Amino acid sequence: MFIDRAGLPFIGAAVLLALIVGLWLGRGWSVPFLVLAAFFVFFFRDPDRTTPAGENIVVSPADARIMAVGPFPGKGAPPGEWHWISMFLSPMDVHVNRTSVTGVVTRVEYHPGRFLPAYRQEAGELNEWTEVWFDTARGPVVQRQIVGILARRIVNRLKVGDRVVAGQRYGVMKFGSRIDMFLPLKATISVKVGEKVVGGETKIATLEP
Repeated sequence: MFIDRAGLPFIGAAVLLALIVGLWLGRGWSVPFLVLAAFFVFFFRDPDRTTPAGENIVVSPADARIMAVGPFPGKGAPPGEWHWISMFLSPMDVHVNRTSVTGVVTRVEYHPGRFLPAYRQEAGELNEWTEVWFDTARGPVVQRQIVGILARRIVNRLKVGDRVVAGQRYGVMKFGSRIDMFLPLKATISVKVGEKVVGGETKIATLEP
């Protein structure tokens, strides 16, 4: 079990406050800050995962619950026609994000926006998000990190030209959020609404020739 480095400042600050308050007011007063530090350790945990083999496999980019499967309901989808899969990450889920496919990063785009609850349908269009395009042997795949009320910062460590494999760690969202996937129409979807998926392990689709 690892801790994503994006969480180290939060954990360090909480521990430092616990030490200062404990020395100043007594050990009992440091307990809330130690609890906060423990929460940050839990939130930014980064467990190892075993990714299924196969270049045509699309794996879940996060631990989440599937909210929607089908055509995108708004006007904010990437250009083209897509299968759309939307998943919501609760504060209790692992928030380290993983690449869903094997391929090459061809575009990384940041979109400023609002901070509506991530589970609301319009959040995928109106909220702040970062979008990554992957070129695979069987067509393009788009992965969009979307903020919510609590998630006010997206960490994305990919850049154009990066070669990635499915299940590779690439970023994290701070705190509670959503990921939308856009897949070619020929893809075969393997998940349904309400299903719980595991980042880097659950197959959510198969890319067809």
